[in-house]
Amino acid sequence: MIVDGTAIATEALARTGARAEKLPRAPYVVAIAANESAATRSYLAVKERRAAEAGCALEVRRFPAAVTEDELIAAVSETDADAVLVQLPLPEGIDTQRVCDAIPLEKDADVLSRAARASFERGDEDALLPPVIAAIAEVLERYGIDARGKRAVVVGQGFLVGAPAAHWLERVGTEVTRVTIDTPKEDASAALRAADIVVSGAGSPHLITGDLLKEGVVLIDAGTSELGGRAVGDADPACAERCALFTPVPGGIGPIAVAKLFENAVFLAERKVSFS
Repeated sequence: MIVDGTAIATEALARTGARAEKLPRAPYVVAIAANESAATRSYLAVKERRAAEAGCALEVRRFPAAVTEDELIAAVSETDADAVLVQLPLPEGIDTQRVCDAIPLEKDADVLSRAARASFERGDEDALLPPVIAAIAEVLERYGIDARGKRAVVVGQGFLVGAPAAHWLERVGTEVTRVTIDTPKEDASAALRAADIVVSGAGSPHLITGDLLKEGVVLIDAGTSELGGRAVGDADPACAERCALFTPVPGGIGPIAVAKLFENAVFLAERKVSFS
């Protein structure tokens, strides 16, 4: 089955919007952007549309590429927003992690700061799931896939997909094998062929082909790159023929992750109201 991430995202945004309507005001979300490009303009336009569907008021604050690190840190840390987003990538020469670490924990809907990530990794009761991980969890739950006891392969070890996906899968009781650029090819191939679940975030076009997968595998493709001027995933689309469940790129995990980002923002606004 090929997952329709856009349809799932639409449903999730409607649920989130219904929650936002119960708040005294629309959750106020600020997005900090400082690396103007066609890609970032597209990402921000999508977020602006989805924010409205989730009942959030999104303000995009744009900075020139010559912005200093300290100026970005001030912008991130001093806003009165309910949630703060940092649109990646930031300009060259900026310490991205230092900027993200300035996001107050109670406003970090994207789980980009080390404080928010540590809370997630500890499994704190009130910790947010990073949006991509929340999207993966939504897909598995929606299709009745219990990851406990399954063999999973996570391809890539990046901060946004690979590392948190491996951590979360282990926490829910999955046997995880990590495949990285340093994994010998024969070991990677053997692991993939034995996997019940594959999560990929390598950002390498069509890295995974059908001959590397067993019949009936669950393939969560969360890697995005460009090939021939269009966005493609880590998995060759033909892999879908061998999969019990397949998330395509585009239209799979991406739209759901954006919906989950604003679900996190609404949760933070709800928590702020309950504390006050």
